[in-house]
Amino acid sequence: MRETERCDVLVIGGGPSGMMAAICAAERGRKVLIAEQNEKLGKKLFITGQGRCNLTNACEESELFDHISSNHKFLFSSIKRFSNTDVMDFFEDLGVKLKIERGGRVFPSSDHSSDIIRALEKRLRELNVEIRLGARAGELLIDNSGLHKESECRGALVTEKGQAKSRIYAESVICASGGLSYPATGSTGDGLRFARLAGIKVKDAFPSLVPLEIKGNICERLQGLSLKNVKIRINEGSNIIYESFEPGEMLFTHFGVSGPMILTATSDIAPLFFNMDLTLHIDLKPALGLEELDDRILRDFKENMNKEFKNSLNRLLPSKLIPIMIELSGIEPCRKVNVITSEERGRLVRLMKDFAMDIAGTRGFDEAIITKGGVDVSEIDPKTFESKRVRGLYFAGEVIDVDAHTGGFNLQIAWSTGHAAGSYA
Repeated sequence: MRETERCDVLVIGGGPSGMMAAICAAERGRKVLIAEQNEKLGKKLFITGQGRCNLTNACEESELFDHISSNHKFLFSSIKRFSNTDVMDFFEDLGVKLKIERGGRVFPSSDHSSDIIRALEKRLRELNVEIRLGARAGELLIDNSGLHKESECRGALVTEKGQAKSRIYAESVICASGGLSYPATGSTGDGLRFARLAGIKVKDAFPSLVPLEIKGNICERLQGLSLKNVKIRINEGSNIIYESFEPGEMLFTHFGVSGPMILTATSDIAPLFFNMDLTLHIDLKPALGLEELDDRILRDFKENMNKEFKNSLNRLLPSKLIPIMIELSGIEPCRKVNVITSEERGRLVRLMKDFAMDIAGTRGFDEAIITKGGVDVSEIDPKTFESKRVRGLYFAGEVIDVDAHTGGFNLQIAWSTGHAAGSYA
């Protein structure tokens, strides 16, 4: 055990919320120490947005809240205080040029997430924040002996590089240790364990913004195929669990389906639904009604009356999908299109409007962009982000039961919650 150390604010975790919290606390004159278990800051931030770092979204504030899947009302105060426009101003003030792409997604102009991390690290060093790498907090120092009704957090027991241990005492501790997604980046659920041991309620954690596994081998045969401008619906029996209202993009993989539409669906669907028998329904031609699509197919058939069925769908479907649709339609592939009946054509139309596959479940935390679940928001002051049960203990980022769609919204949550926790700690 090394000698006891002291600081004003101890931040556990050097991800986006932790770095923002440390900056805000240090700007208010506090002596701040970041304990980060990885060999560098922002390890998970480095891979976000496929390495480009979609750091927020430039949409209207009201729309921003519409994209938060869990407990958006809890985030109202923190996002009002440090909004998406504030985030953009913050990074531009640090010298990072930004650009806005389709759907309001905001990226550094360089397309390099390292520019965001470098700017944050530079600001931390300007503020004399001590950055302790290879330092993992294994236990919070909780004092239950005071006269107050609440317990009090006095610091943490930190192991450095797997060897030397330190008792680091602090007036305030900010837990910004992340959830369980991408565990290789250090998201091992330490903050959830800290909370439970302190008697703080924690909602069960599930992978979210995650691909879906599909039963059977259809997806394996379609691996690599990307569909654009399609709509999806997810049913439990005849009950619609989820439905997309705008056409979007999805991707077939060797195990199932992924892509923006699928990830958003897993964000909006309650995780326990995935224990049920669910079916994914894809509308391949959402711009056309049943009759309109039938007219379109009939027109194509008339223009190619002597073609075989298997060679007649190239203008309607991607080539990789055609053999699957022929099989499922029950129409012989070598039949001439001029002898296909209206009943058979009707089957093809219904299949294109409702291409259905049985869902086996979601992929795991290794492939999840975020964690759904975490420290119960009823346990946290929504203004200060201090625990209501343990004085001096604050939470920020993915460790809290808040999550959102893709498009920069989850990083916005990280910046806003980190800003609030750091400002008040």
